[in-house]
Amino acid sequence: MKYSILIAEDDESIVDLLTLYLQDSYDIYSANDGLEALEVLKNNDIDLALVDIMMPRLNGYELIERIREHNNMPIIVVSAKVMGPDRIKGLDLGADAYITKPFNPSEVVAYVNATLRRYHKLGNFEKNEHESKFLHVGEISLDTDNHIVIKGNQQKSLTSAEYKILHALMKTPGKIYTKKQLYECINGDSYLNDDNTIMVHMSNLRGKVEDNPSKPEYIKTVRGIGYKIEDVQKEE
Repeated sequence: MKYSILIAEDDESIVDLLTLYLQDSYDIYSANDGLEALEVLKNNDIDLALVDIMMPRLNGYELIERIREHNNMPIIVVSAKVMGPDRIKGLDLGADAYITKPFNPSEVVAYVNATLRRYHKLGNFEKNEHESKFLHVGEISLDTDNHIVIKGNQQKSLTSAEYKILHALMKTPGKIYTKKQLYECINGDSYLNDDNTIMVHMSNLRGKVEDNPSKPEYIKTVRGIGYKIEDVQKEE
């Protein structure tokens, strides 16, 4: 069974280029603007979206927000907006990766392959038969079969990238993960020395699982190395 890719892009030449490189491995759907993209998502089972930012009617930022209201599917931004704030905004809204134009089509294919491999085929991080389906660290619980995260009594809505990072950390509390290791949890073997992407994902993740994100109890920064999660025991 082929996975399905939605290309939300108003430049037909880019749609044609991406389709050419992806169509042998994936079923391709396309939309020329954000509203059309929502219709495609409504009527089809889409596994991953490639989203341009500057589109008519509903731009890419707005499209990501609408998708994230009810869908945790992987989203990769492919945009000519190259400034740091643009990149951070896309990741803040829930994108898993941000590729700038002009791009190497083979790089986009690599991102798509790695993201889908992690999200669908290795979504359980190669969980073996003896591993519990539930992970617990303090008040945080993670259901590895259903990809559900609970903090206290409240379910948290995480993007696929945030979930993968949290899963890796919770499998081995106290272990320090470098930014490179966490980046590869998200994108397979692709690592572009993009520390800023990991920092944005970490900031967003802390905003969802920490009581006070500015003074995190669980997800700790190990200066000069990376991150770890600590088991916090709350007093009765």
